[in-house]
Amino acid sequence: MSISTLKERLLSPSALFSIEFFPPKSDAAAAQLLCVAKELKVYMPDFASITYGAGGSSRSRTLKYAQKLRENYGYTVLPHLTCVGHSREELKEIIEEFREAGLSQIMALRGDPPRGEKEFKPHQEGLSHANELVQLIRKVHPECTIGVAGYPETHLEAPTAKADLFHLKRKVDNGADFITTQLFFDNTVYFDFVERAREAGITVPIIPGLMCANSLKQAKRFCKIGGTSLPAEFEARLLAASENSGASKPIGIDWMHTQALELLERGAPGLHLYILNQAGPAVALMKKLHAAGFYQK
Repeated sequence: MSISTLKERLLSPSALFSIEFFPPKSDAAAAQLLCVAKELKVYMPDFASITYGAGGSSRSRTLKYAQKLRENYGYTVLPHLTCVGHSREELKEIIEEFREAGLSQIMALRGDPPRGEKEFKPHQEGLSHANELVQLIRKVHPECTIGVAGYPETHLEAPTAKADLFHLKRKVDNGADFITTQLFFDNTVYFDFVERAREAGITVPIIPGLMCANSLKQAKRFCKIGGTSLPAEFEARLLAASENSGASKPIGIDWMHTQALELLERGAPGLHLYILNQAGPAVALMKKLHAAGFYQK
């Protein structure tokens, strides 16, 4: 998919479908990632994002597998880029590296503190906020399609939801083309977030991010990391299945499907799936959505 086509898709009334990978750390994990990419290619994702470790710890692997996904499977790839641990000049070099590799889309993030650190500390000659990174990408790589993150339940470091939206709007005003949300399990928070964003003057597409929770333990872990709420009904279902190791995953898939169906029926611009380098839940979801008449390509 060309950059112009991606930008056109972002403005299209038909729903987008995208997925997120993380760079593998072993040969076995690499083989699994490529197998998953091949399996999900059948469903024609509009793009695949690939994460970037704190301080660029996975920089070379991010680029390597971004290229493999593009060259071997024809994916439009959106590599992540964060401010953590990089000077402004280093970031410019990375953006150029992505551009020269034919990667014309970037997910611009401030980034989380490196493992073991509690607070984000910008590089002495670096950037402090994602909106600054968006601005830099737009300057170095003007034709780039830029995605940014949004937090329906407010970023953990934001003093208020209003302040969080203010910073999100700065990212959009500096050149972001679309927003992908942090994962959530309660659609109410997404629709409320979109309404508040529109009232704040944010007009770009806001793509909801979903993940299949394979167990109550996993769901609680991700809720803690992202400040995400866990609906009581969903928690009760997962708790009831917790003694049966094979029962939780179908519950997670069913919950994700119910979310996805409502989101699409109520006009969400698409779905972004945090797949954790696993094909099963995404395939199950897409089969259900196909049966319901969505994503018929």
